Amino acid sequence: MAPKSRVVIVGAGFAGLTALNRLAGSGLAVTLVDRHAYSTFQPLLYQVATAGLTSADVAYPNWTAVHKARAMFRKGEVTGIDTQVREVHLADGQRLGYDYLVLATGVSAAFFGVPGAADFSYSLYTRPDSIKLRNDLIAELEKRSMPGSTGRLGITIVGGGATGVELAGTLAELRNIALPASFPTIDPKRMCVTLVELGPALLAPFSEHLREYAKRQLVARGVDVRLETKIDRVERDRVILADGSELASDLTVWAAGVAGQEWIGKLGLPTGKGGRVLTAADLRVTGEDAIFAAGDIGLIEDTPLPQLAQPAIQQGRHVADQIRRIAAGKPAQPFSYHDKGLMATIGHRSAVVDLPSKVRVKGTLAWLAWLGLHLIYLLGGRNRISALVNLSWRYLTWSRGGGVIIGDDEAG
Repeated sequence: MAPKSRVVIVGAGFAGLTALNRLAGSGLAVTLVDRHAYSTFQPLLYQVATAGLTSADVAYPNWTAVHKARAMFRKGEVTGIDTQVREVHLADGQRLGYDYLVLATGVSAAFFGVPGAADFSYSLYTRPDSIKLRNDLIAELEKRSMPGSTGRLGITIVGGGATGVELAGTLAELRNIALPASFPTIDPKRMCVTLVELGPALLAPFSEHLREYAKRQLVARGVDVRLETKIDRVERDRVILADGSELASDLTVWAAGVAGQEWIGKLGLPTGKGGRVLTAADLRVTGEDAIFAAGDIGLIEDTPLPQLAQPAIQQGRHVADQIRRIAAGKPAQPFSYHDKGLMATIGHRSAVVDLPSKVRVKGTLAWLAWLGLHLIYLLGGRNRISALVNLSWRYLTWSRGGGVIIGDDEAG
């Protein structure tokens, strides 16, 4: 009996888990590798960071995922790939042989060489990122609630994409609704939320009237929106703009651009913009016949895709299908992205939905659609129920001091 072909999937995000599930029942020996024991639902990390969800609500155990897919899981950090003997090297000394390798590691923040940005700003790509931001936010509020404190709390979000808009809107609602009940000694006017965007508009991929709606909604919630604004450098307690002006900033969150994680650049694979791995149209890494890159870490030459869940899901599905085809002696096929539209939320009962059929929705209906879709894609029945209960409790009880979750975990 011939040994099963071995597939190693590195990364338990949208692309990696989709590929894992697609390969279930294929007759291939599949191993999932991730440095965490859980998969993170990144689209709701900003809710953890603003104390609306527990960190467990956005985490799904990898061993449950592999059990359902009849695969194996190895917790570990990849330190190298030997493409000659086809082995993945892990930090603890393990070596995993592969016949097909899928890189689906996701990305990290791109700081574009802005001095101080990497040292003095928060990212929002991992569960520990969201926990640290939440804990530090609560600590700053507690500090300003002490008797005699009159200091302001400046929060700057860099980047006017979906993450930046969603975070800014939720922080503004936290200040406007929850602060008077949870921290009654703090005048809400002492908490300042600023959203800085280099381009001329927020939510650039959306249609113009939805971009304008998002801006109006943020401004109405008290967010200081600054478009066409370039950052010169970031310091511990301030952001220096290119025109020489300064923003007092106790918490600076970087939500502008993505880059390949540092260790990816040490693997000897071809990389393009932002250190992302270059691939051919079939998602095989350029120059490699058995290594695929899917999701945000991959960059199809001359055909960049948005860093969203749908491209990652579709690429994970495509990679699994191509592995099946190649294993069966068939040629690989090029990837074709099916655009299912865009959505982003600004806050309670306010969101935007932009569909490729030119159907555009805003307001409460769009917010309900956003909420429903995110609950559907959230892994695990317990997580869906818990997230729904926590979000409902947040919006129903904010004004009475409820809906603020702290202390469920420590960053690390």
